Amino acid sequence: MDSLSIVIPAYNEEDGIEEIVERVLSIRDDLRTAGFDGPELIVVDDGSSDRTVRLVKQHKDVRLIRHSKNSGYGAALKTGFSAATGNWIGFLDADGTYPPEHFPELCEEAVRQDADIVIGSRMAGADSEMPAVRKLGNVLFARLVSIVSAQNITDSASGMRVFKKSILDRVYPLPDGLNLTPVMSTRALHEQLRMVEVPIPYSERVGRSKLSVMGDGMLFAQSIVWTALSYNPVRTLGLASLAALSLSAALAVALAVVRFSGVQTLGSVGAFLVFLGVVLAVSGLMILTLGISFNYVVALFHKKPVRQGLFGRPILKRSPVPYFGMVGSAVLLVGVVLGLGALAFGLSGMPMERMWFYYVVSAGLALVGVQLIVAWVQMQVLDALSIRDQLVADDMQGKEYLPADISADELSLDAVGPAKA
Repeated sequence: MDSLSIVIPAYNEEDGIEEIVERVLSIRDDLRTAGFDGPELIVVDDGSSDRTVRLVKQHKDVRLIRHSKNSGYGAALKTGFSAATGNWIGFLDADGTYPPEHFPELCEEAVRQDADIVIGSRMAGADSEMPAVRKLGNVLFARLVSIVSAQNITDSASGMRVFKKSILDRVYPLPDGLNLTPVMSTRALHEQLRMVEVPIPYSERVGRSKLSVMGDGMLFAQSIVWTALSYNPVRTLGLASLAALSLSAALAVALAVVRFSGVQTLGSVGAFLVFLGVVLAVSGLMILTLGISFNYVVALFHKKPVRQGLFGRPILKRSPVPYFGMVGSAVLLVGVVLGLGALAFGLSGMPMERMWFYYVVSAGLALVGVQLIVAWVQMQVLDALSIRDQLVADDMQGKEYLPADISADELSLDAVGPAKA
């Protein structure tokens, strides 16, 4: 039978810790009905200065682990994870916001859907007493995780979930702070773990909240992005690049229409838009090639190919990277020719008011071409490094060859084989 350990991190939670402990211990029969033994309840006190420890000690069925000083929500959870003996681990907050009575349901869904992680989603339709500001923040965090991982999730920061203990090595390292939950969700999605969500109600907390809406909100967003970059950089950077390139293309079309409609000079706004278009084009391409290069580095680090890519799954049969050098050279050549042509016309007396557009386009094309060539060179080297071990293994085994006394005319399909001693 599967067994469940439940971890509760607690820091100065004297107002709600007794009630939540009793509620967790009361689910034993329902948990057994779901096919799970337990719960083994572990409370990790994170350096409380109130009566939290004294109240927990009154319950003989609770394992109490104490931090000598406050180390953070995530640190307390990780201490509990390492101490858990169950092959499944669950956790929830000590403030009464999450309903432990739903743990059996989460465990049932884990078995039914063969899941690695089951999240109690506060945003999936169940009753919720969450403040409007926090609800908006959680929606944004979930959207951000969904965007950077190309998979849908409704509550990336939920503090109530169950998971197989065996997956810890795949979602570690995890932070010590409140951002543990969104980082765990982001890592799980990029590790291709099966994660499902079950709607749960959410109650207003007992006692004062320790969450800073602005400070922790920024930390959550930053943690999600950085975690995604460590798995699939081209997804995050590529989306930013596409936005920049799309806006640059729109500006280029608008400026071309204006230029060829007979307008020879632009005002301050027009000049700024020209500048903005060139910057967006070059920056967008630089960000895209940087993301692709980073994917090679990440693949080298993890020693396996990055699976997700820019759009979540491959949409091209062949990678465009081998063509970067050729395309970059062509674009650079066009930019140089256009610039030299503009210089020639300028030297022949054509006024600068008619030449600025060609100089701007020439500079943009030249920079784009150089960036593509540099990216191609860089990725050629990274690609060679990524297959180095296989090439070394092939060389060490030796290539199949023909004995010297067999001529090409005598060669048949079954004549090829490894050298014999």
